Amino acid sequence: MESVLEANKPATGKPKWLRVKLPTGKKYTELRGLVDKYKLHTICTSGSCPNMGECWGEGTATFMILGNICTRSCGFCGVKTGRPETVDWDEPEKVARSIKLMNIKHAVLTSVDRDDLKDGGSIIWAETIKAVRRMSPGTTMETLIPDFQGIERNIDRILEAAPEVISHNMETVRRLTREVRIQAKYDRSLEVLRYLKANGAKRTKSGIMLGLGETEEEVIQTMHDLRNVGLDVLTIGQYLQPSKKHLPVKEFITPDQFKKYEEIGLNLGFRHVESGALVRSSYKAQKHIL
Repeated sequence: MESVLEANKPATGKPKWLRVKLPTGKKYTELRGLVDKYKLHTICTSGSCPNMGECWGEGTATFMILGNICTRSCGFCGVKTGRPETVDWDEPEKVARSIKLMNIKHAVLTSVDRDDLKDGGSIIWAETIKAVRRMSPGTTMETLIPDFQGIERNIDRILEAAPEVISHNMETVRRLTREVRIQAKYDRSLEVLRYLKANGAKRTKSGIMLGLGETEEEVIQTMHDLRNVGLDVLTIGQYLQPSKKHLPVKEFITPDQFKKYEEIGLNLGFRHVESGALVRSSYKAQKHIL
C-alpha cells in the first residue's frame, strides 16, 4: 500500500504525451506578426499556451482585461499577486480594436480578480463586451469571469451584456479548493454557475485541472456537482507547475484516464467535454457556442 509520504511526493519528468508541437501555419504567422507589430496583449502569447497555433489557426484568441496583477494568490496560478494598478477606462476600446485588427472570429475574454474594486471589475467587463460587439458584430464571445465574490449585481452586468458563453472555472475538487484557490470557495463557485444558468446565460462553462492530488472519485463528484447546476461545457486538463514557488504536480494523468472522464461527462449530459493533458479553458472554445 502506498504511504502518505509517497502519495504527496511530487511527480518527476514530463511524460511523452505532454510534448507540444511548435505553432505553425499561415494564419498563425499572420496573427503573430500583428501581435508583435502593434504590441497587442493576448493570454495566448503571455501564457505560452500549448494550443496557440491550433486556436489562432481557427480564428480564436484569448485576451485578459483589468491589468496583470491579481488580488488573490492561488497556489496554481502564474499571474502576479499584489496591489493592482488603477483601472484603464480606455481598455474596452483597446481590446475591441485588437480583436478587429486580428480579425478574430471567436474571442475569449478573461481577467484577474479585482477584489479591490467595489464592482469587482464588472463594469469594465460589460463595457468590453459591448465595445467588441460595436466594432466586430460578427465576432462571438466567451467570458471567463472571476466569482465577483458571489455578488449578484456584478454578475448581472455580465448577463445583461449577453456573451455567447459565460465561463467560471472550478479549477479543482472540493477537498483541495482551500489549498489550490486560497481565497475562493467551492460552493460559491457552484452558486455563481447555478445563478448564471438560472438567469438567462445562453451557455455556461467551467474547467478543472488534474494532477494536484485529487482522486478519481473526487473528480467524478465534481462533475456531478457541475452538472447539477446546469453546466453545459466542461474542460479537463493537466496541471503544470508555473514555477518552483507554486504547488507541485503530484501526478501526470494518462490519456486513457482523460478519455474515461470525457466519456463519463458526456454520459452525465454535458453538451461538450474537452478532456486531455493539454486542454486549457479556451481550448476549442469556438465549438462551445454550438
